[in-house]
Amino acid sequence: MKKNLISNLIIFLLILFAITPILFALLGSFKELKDIINPIPKIIFSPTLENYITVLTTDSILRGIQNSTIIVGTSLLIGILVGIPAAYAIARYKPRGSNDLRFFYLSIRFMPPVAIAIPFIGIFLDLGLYDTKTAIIITYLPVTISSIIWLSIPAFESVPRDIEEAAGIEGCGYFGIFTKIALPVASPSLIGAVIFTFVITWNELLIALSLSSRNVTLPVVAASFTSLGFETPWGVINASAILLAIPPLLFVGIIINFIKKYISND
Repeated sequence: MKKNLISNLIIFLLILFAITPILFALLGSFKELKDIINPIPKIIFSPTLENYITVLTTDSILRGIQNSTIIVGTSLLIGILVGIPAAYAIARYKPRGSNDLRFFYLSIRFMPPVAIAIPFIGIFLDLGLYDTKTAIIITYLPVTISSIIWLSIPAFESVPRDIEEAAGIEGCGYFGIFTKIALPVASPSLIGAVIFTFVITWNELLIALSLSSRNVTLPVVAASFTSLGFETPWGVINASAILLAIPPLLFVGIIINFIKKYISND
């Protein structure tokens, strides 16, 4: 009993630690600047929608949403089509150097975004692709593909070989085993990998900032609000941060709803 109480308390404190910045940003998005910069935090204040109006009436915000949807959606789709079959091949057939491949995919996540973007800048300038959506999509692909492969390999390794061997004995080919056996069994973990990859790609800032000035993504537009006026507009920044977090939450909600329907149909 005492051990469970301590465990629950630790979990509660971790959750509180995680959501505190979100709560501060949410409350700050409804505050006027004078209430935010007040040395004594105001718990009771007069809420205002002026910060959201400022963000939503900015022309660049709609362009940023459109660009982010196209760029992130395309790079994620390519990452899924390339990464998931590659992860299955590595997990099931163990090619020579598969452990080195896994470490290579993981090491890409260790690289700072600028280290990925800088080599591409010269290439895109020579090819005439600089400041285009195509350039950002191509630069995002190492991140999306490596993340999906690295996270999907354990999912396919957890699929029992006996099921696949039984399907093979019944005449099911390699593609059929992959699509009818491995994918459905590993789908919950694969969906988690896709969600994680979507979130990190959607929130990416430095690559898009380095490669574009016109086809900017939503994080770049949100970051641009820090330069409004002579004072830092913390209310506007908080509002843009909340709006930036809404699409990933909607995406996760849609995926969870899909999983529930998928499980209930089974």
